[in-house]
Amino acid sequence: MAVDAAAETLKGEMSERGWQVDPDDEWGIAVIATVGRQLKLRREAVGMRAGDFAKAVGYGEDMVYKIESGKRIPRPEYLDRADDVLGAGGLLSAMKEDVQKVRYPKKVRALAEMEAKAVEIGLYECNIIAGLLQTAEHARAVIGAAQPPYSPDDVERMVAARLARRSVFERVPAPSIHFVLEEAPLRRQVGGTMVWRRQLEHLLEVGQLNNVSLQVMPTNTDAHPGLDGRIELLKFSDGKAVGRSDGLFNGRPVSAPKQLRILELQYGTIRAQALPPRESLAFIQKLLGET
Repeated sequence: MAVDAAAETLKGEMSERGWQVDPDDEWGIAVIATVGRQLKLRREAVGMRAGDFAKAVGYGEDMVYKIESGKRIPRPEYLDRADDVLGAGGLLSAMKEDVQKVRYPKKVRALAEMEAKAVEIGLYECNIIAGLLQTAEHARAVIGAAQPPYSPDDVERMVAARLARRSVFERVPAPSIHFVLEEAPLRRQVGGTMVWRRQLEHLLEVGQLNNVSLQVMPTNTDAHPGLDGRIELLKFSDGKAVGRSDGLFNGRPVSAPKQLRILELQYGTIRAQALPPRESLAFIQKLLGET
């Protein structure tokens, strides 16, 4: 009985995963509180009890109270059903856009916003292929490997959030983007042979853009400053910059000149030690030929 109860609790936590409001996301909290308040006002305006409304939209009464009190993020289909049941004429369904943004983690939204403004982006990844470079299939396989697993709906939303960041390649004027990827993740056939091949092909396509520099760090090489983890540097048109390293400053973003100089030194050393861009693309092409 205890095992069954624990399993049921875990199942419930997994079904709620990604639909709870991030307590550190002030904007997200405000959005969900407003959405919940509007749902409650509309329901009360038509004289419908929470229990009856719950049955009409196909959700539990407890979930209705949680959504109306701003404690849970409503799913898109919930808003669509509520709009239909309450005769809102599309007003409730229209809130899906803001709600969808809240679904993306705060740090993902913040990163996308900074990338959209940066004139120069430098990124070193040690364990995975950088999110900006992932195909939809590759991203789906990586996100789907999480434990405990995300729901299929959560996976698709997270994939969409990751792909949305790729708009940085379409900006005019285009930013200067530099990537350094480790050899090992390039060899890992995430998602199977065809998904892996398509991912390598995509890397070759992006690596040939005139504003992109893509380098590969061979596994058979000396130690380098990136062994502690990911490094990212963003520079903006006003001369300001922000950076982050898994191995420095507790992994937090930094903008102080002294800290940035340390990150720039590390990233510069990594780029100098990696294969040059032309050799890196030839290396990836060789991997493709090995399938």
